Amino acid sequence: MFQVIPMQARTLAWWLDQSGDIEFAPVYQRKSRIWSDKDKQFLIDSILNGFDIPKIYLADFTFMNTVLNRTNKKYAIIDGKQRFETIFEFFRGDVLLPIDFELEEDPSLNLGGLSFQDLTRNYPRVARKFENYNLTVMGVITDDEAKINELFVRLNSSRPLTGAELRNARPGEVPALIRDLVTHGFFTEKIRFNTLRSQDKNLAAKLLLIEHRGQLVDTKKSHLDRLVMESSETPGTLDDEEAEQFEEAEAENRIEETLSDTENPDIDRSALRVRAVLDRMMEVFTNKDPLLTTQAPIIPYYWLIRALSEDRLLHVRPFLVDFEQKLKSNRTLDLLDPARDPELDLYYTMGRTSNDAASMRGRYRILRQRFDTAYPA
Repeated sequence: MFQVIPMQARTLAWWLDQSGDIEFAPVYQRKSRIWSDKDKQFLIDSILNGFDIPKIYLADFTFMNTVLNRTNKKYAIIDGKQRFETIFEFFRGDVLLPIDFELEEDPSLNLGGLSFQDLTRNYPRVARKFENYNLTVMGVITDDEAKINELFVRLNSSRPLTGAELRNARPGEVPALIRDLVTHGFFTEKIRFNTLRSQDKNLAAKLLLIEHRGQLVDTKKSHLDRLVMESSETPGTLDDEEAEQFEEAEAENRIEETLSDTENPDIDRSALRVRAVLDRMMEVFTNKDPLLTTQAPIIPYYWLIRALSEDRLLHVRPFLVDFEQKLKSNRTLDLLDPARDPELDLYYTMGRTSNDAASMRGRYRILRQRFDTAYPA
C-alpha cells in the first residue's frame, strides 16, 4: 500500500502541540544539510510575511499499524525535518528574527532580532500571525519502507524551488519576457514586497497571463506553468514596425484601444500591453509604496488602472489610500456594529484567495464601483 494525500490544514500552534507525537529520526530518515542560522531566519521571515513554503511529508500512522512505527508515535518525518525543527526552535526562543527583518504589512514595526517570546509580549498580533500560519503537510500511508526511501530521494533530488524560480529556469520565450518585465521601473522602484525568491517574477507572470487571456483568470501555479508551456510551443514575434506602431498608439493616448485587443496569440504583444499598464502605474504609485507591500491587491489595482482613461489616473492613489484605510478601520469594528461595511468584509475575505479569478473580479468590481462613485467620469 502506498498513498500520498493532503492532511487537514493545521496551524503551527497545533503542530507544536503535536510535536511530542512526531518521530524526527525514524530509521529511514536520511541525513540532510544542516541549516545555518540564516536558513532558519529566512524560513521564519517567509512565514511571517505570508509566503508559501515547501510541503512537509509525514508518514501518517493514524490510519494503520505498521512495523515502520517503531516508536509508537502518530507521525514520522519523511521530508521537512529542518523546517519543522526551525519552527519549534522559534517557538522555544532558540531562533531569533534577523536584525534586518521587515514585516511587509507594517514596515514601521521594529522587529529585528526579536524572539517569539518578545513578539508575544510586545507584538501579540504578529505572534498570532505566526501561530496561525497553516502548513501544507502531506500524509504518506504505507508499510513499505522502500517506497518511503524512493519518495525521499525524489523529493531531495534538487533544491526545492518556488514556482517562479522553476518557470524562470525553463527555456523559451515566456521566461525571457518575464525577466524583461521585472526590469521595468514599477518592479525596481515601486513595489515593496520581498523579492528574494523571485516573487517579482511571479507577479510579472500573473500580469502577463491575464493580458494574454484578455481577462481576469486564475493565476495559480498550474495556470502560470501552462502559459509557459503553451507559448514555448508557438512563440510569436513582433517586428520593428509593429512595435513602433504600438508605442505610437500609447504615445497618442490611445492605450484603451490597444488594450482592447485581448487574447492575442502573440505573447510579445501581450508583454507590451503589460508594459503599457506598468507605465501608467509608475504615474500612480510612489517609490516603495506602502500600498504595494504585498502581491495580493496588485492585480485588482492593475486592472483598475488599465481600465481608466488617462485623465483619471491622478485620482487613483488618493482613492486607494482612502479605500485601504476604510478597509483597515472596518476590521476593527464589532461584527454586529451597524457601521460595519459588509462589502468591505467581502473584499477582505476575497483577498485571502487572491489567485482565484472570482476573487480578482469581485475585488475589481468593488474598486471600480467605488472609484466611479468618488470620481465620476
